[in-house]
Parts: sequence; structure tokens; C-alpha cells
Amino acid sequence: MSTTTDVRGPARSVPAAAAAPPQPKRRRPKGWWLPFILLAPAIVFELLIHVVPMLTGIWISFTQLTKFYIANWGEAPFVGLKNYAVALDFNGSVGAGLLRSFLVTVGFTILVVGLSWVLGMAAAVSLQGRFRGRAFFRTLFLVPYALPLYAGIITWKFMFQKDTGAINHFLFDNLGLPGDKPFWLIGGNAFWSIVIVAIWRLWPFAFLMLMAGLQSIPAEVYEASAVDGAKPFRQWRAITLPMLRPVNSVLLLVMFLWTFNDFNTPFVLFGSTAQPAAGDLISFHIYNASFLTWNFGSGAAMSVLLLLFLLIVTGVYLLTVNRRNRNA
Repeated sequence: MSTTTDVRGPARSVPAAAAAPPQPKRRRPKGWWLPFILLAPAIVFELLIHVVPMLTGIWISFTQLTKFYIANWGEAPFVGLKNYAVALDFNGSVGAGLLRSFLVTVGFTILVVGLSWVLGMAAAVSLQGRFRGRAFFRTLFLVPYALPLYAGIITWKFMFQKDTGAINHFLFDNLGLPGDKPFWLIGGNAFWSIVIVAIWRLWPFAFLMLMAGLQSIPAEVYEASAVDGAKPFRQWRAITLPMLRPVNSVLLLVMFLWTFNDFNTPFVLFGSTAQPAAGDLISFHIYNASFLTWNFGSGAAMSVLLLLFLLIVTGVYLLTVNRRNRNA
């Protein structure tokens, strides 16, 4: 029994059932299982394509899986952290090669991501205003992004040939530059060749994302700033960049991950066995360490180290971006 007080009289007793009626039992709505059924194929394929191979690669990194155990790779001896110790021993040949490839990849990534963003931003801002032919230039700038990957890189490979390539033909035969025609796909020039091809492939993506982000900025903001006397560069620095911060946060991270993991560009441009040291990107280096020497345990350890590096960089980047957004 519970007691309540009435303002018009003394306290009186009220049954507990009347004071707190029992809640009806909730029933699951019809078709509650349908979202799970629709998600099941995607989850299964995600497990089969990404999660299971990743876990298998982590397990292989702790074994001595070489060409002697390919037929029965499950019987490869367990060596613990030996593969990681060899990969991180920068005084040894394996570790020194991995470190050199890592530094080449860092320089490659900084140049490609930075220049691709600059070109994409310049093109997006230039094509923001209305003028005749704007649709044509927007379509033209997206051609490298729409072109099939291998077709575009193979075209560049022919253009970089020493005697028959279009680049040397234009520079030395048409413009008449002095000296001998250089080799673009071997030696130190290989680094600049792969940078040029990677920028050609990536900057249209930056242009597309930034152009989409510019569409969300009201034109009235620019008009008001122009009335106040703001010049185009001042508008870009004070209006465009701050309002594109969410787009740039995601764009730079995606471009970094794509570029640092780039395998197709060096593989198609240099071939699978004759890659120059200047173009030895880390994904291509890990491939060679695994499939040319048949030391899959060492290659798997390098892949895990690369995964950990990218996870750490991504985590630090996201924490920094979120902290800046909270303080803004």
C-alpha cells in the first residue's frame, strides 16, 4: 500500500497497482530481422575479403614461411618476432632496404599529396565562377580520373621511353634542348617519373572533392566580402579555406592513404623485377620481398609494420583534427 496526500483532506491510502500500472511488454515490430538479412552478405564478404586475409597475414608474419613450405604452408615453423627483428634491423640488408624504401615513400607521398591538392584547389577555385566553356573544362580535368588505371600508366610508360618517347621527342627534337636524351625510368629520374604519373592520376580526385565542397559555400558571402574590399586571395584565405575544412580533413587523409599504399603505379611503370631504387615504393618493396625471394614470413612482417604505421598516423591525424574542430 502507498500513501498520497490530498490538499483538500487528510492522507488516504491508494493501492500500489493504481499508483504505478504495469508497463505493457514491448513486441518486436514486423520485419525487424530484415536489416540484418540485408547486411549479412556485406558482412560475410568483408570477413572473407579483408578480415580473414589480414588475420592470416598477421599469423604468417610469425612463421618462417619460405619456398620450402609453400606446398604445406601450415607446417611452417613458428619463429615469433624474428621476422620483425630482421625487418627493423637497419644495419642489416633487409632492414636497410626497408628503411630506404620507407623514406622514398615518405618523400613521394608528401610531393604527390601536396601538389595534387594545390592543383585541385586552383582548378576548383578557377572554375567556380560562371563563364562560357566551364562545363568543358570541368569534364576535361576529370579525364585522368575516369581513364582506366592501367591504360593511363602504360601510356605514360611509352611517353617516358628514351628514344621513342613523346617527352624526349618534344623536349629535344622540337624544343631543341642541348645534351643527350635522358632515361626517365631508371636511375634518379625514376623518382620524378613516378611522382608525375601519380600526380596526374590523383589531382582530378582532389579537384572533384574540392569543387563539390565549394558548391556549399553561399555566393552571398563572397559578395559581402567584396563590398568590404576583400581581394580574391583574402577571400580564399578567410572564407574558402575555413569553410572547406571538413572536406580537406577527409580529403587529405584519403589521399595520404591511397598514395602511401600505391602499388599499381610502380608495378606498371617499372615492371615487376627491374624497379629502380629511386622508385622503390614500400608497397612494391614488400611485394618484391615476398614474391621474388619467396620469403613470405618476412614480407608479412613488413606488411604488418606498414599497417601499424598507417593506423598510428591515421589515429594521430583524426585526434588532431577533432581537437581543432572542438577548439574552433
